[in-house]
Amino acid sequence: MALYYYKALTKDGKKISGTLDAPSLQQVREGLVKRGLYPVTISTGQEGSNFYKFFRDFFQKSFDSKDLIFFTKQLSVLLKAGVPLLQCLELLVEQTEGQLHTIVIELKDAIKEGKSLAEGLSKYPKIFSNTYVQLVKAGEASGKLETILDRLTAYIERSETLRKKIRGALTMPAIQLAIALGVVVLLLIVVIPTISTTFASMKMELPFATRFLMGFSHIVINYYPFILIGLVLVIGGFFAWKRTTAGSRLWDTFILKVPIAGYFARMGAVVQFSSTLGMLLEAGVNLAEALTIVTNIIKNKVLIDKLQQARDSIIKQGKISEYLKETGMFPAVAIYLIKTGEESGTLPDMLLQVGSYYDIEVTEYADSLVEKITPVTTMVMGLIVGFVVMAIAGPLLNMNKSLGEGF
Repeated sequence: MALYYYKALTKDGKKISGTLDAPSLQQVREGLVKRGLYPVTISTGQEGSNFYKFFRDFFQKSFDSKDLIFFTKQLSVLLKAGVPLLQCLELLVEQTEGQLHTIVIELKDAIKEGKSLAEGLSKYPKIFSNTYVQLVKAGEASGKLETILDRLTAYIERSETLRKKIRGALTMPAIQLAIALGVVVLLLIVVIPTISTTFASMKMELPFATRFLMGFSHIVINYYPFILIGLVLVIGGFFAWKRTTAGSRLWDTFILKVPIAGYFARMGAVVQFSSTLGMLLEAGVNLAEALTIVTNIIKNKVLIDKLQQARDSIIKQGKISEYLKETGMFPAVAIYLIKTGEESGTLPDMLLQVGSYYDIEVTEYADSLVEKITPVTTMVMGLIVGFVVMAIAGPLLNMNKSLGEGF
């Protein structure tokens, strides 16, 4: 079967478009006629216009991490049950929707044309990473595709869980600070201008905090266009600078020196490196190729440089633990386990253990971070709002006291 794109007219003359999976063009026409539609244009996936594909991709359900986990897990289950790959994909066509549905159909067609699954996946580099494709390729070559897919499912699920925990650790503090900022801005542009007039008419001597807020409020109200333009320029300039080679390297160096961010960057790299290298070696990929693939998945450029230096030395000397130790990235326990794996001939298994161990450690650290950050941000929010309120309330209380004594 192939995926066909069609444009048709209803009996009322309304234009509609969609996709159909059918063995031939004639069957697509017959299917549309049976549904009471008049076909205008019908084309295959390869012949469909770029505009139509863009229109289709824009409105259909986009591919996300849940789809990746579902696809990998279901394919592994079906293969372990003894179902041939082509039939697995045909069954998955019926269980999927949105962009994943389209991808599965096109993968199925690629298999029918004699291509490998890895070749089909490589057409979607934004969805299936190079590591994913290389692991599938190694699994197909070694006959262990279902085992590789099992490993990939577990790895993707762990990565997604960790990503959600880190995002959760940062979301609540960000919301709290945003609320505090909103309250302060509201006071600056609504409350303070009103009471400033009152204080001026009373000719009161105001404390520094109140005078500071009144001056800041004056700047915000009268110069907000310049403030907004300045913020846009600063933020835009930062991201433009960060895209440059020198800027991104300097930023990555800074991130590694920040306590919490540096920990996540280093340990995330350790987990990615160990887990991926373990899976690649277990699947039969040679060490040189596996190291090249793994070093390309790390995002921090400073860590990439260290790993690339280690890779070159490892390929020449063959001593993984020794040169990984020189990077300064890997904890002592990780180096010991990797060295043990080298000496005992169980390196892939030990690398997977290292990845799993530090994945759990990072997850636990993220959990503890949520508990520690929330009270701190609550206190900061209280101090900011409290400072503003007291700067306003203090003079108001003094004014009421003065008026009371006047009577």
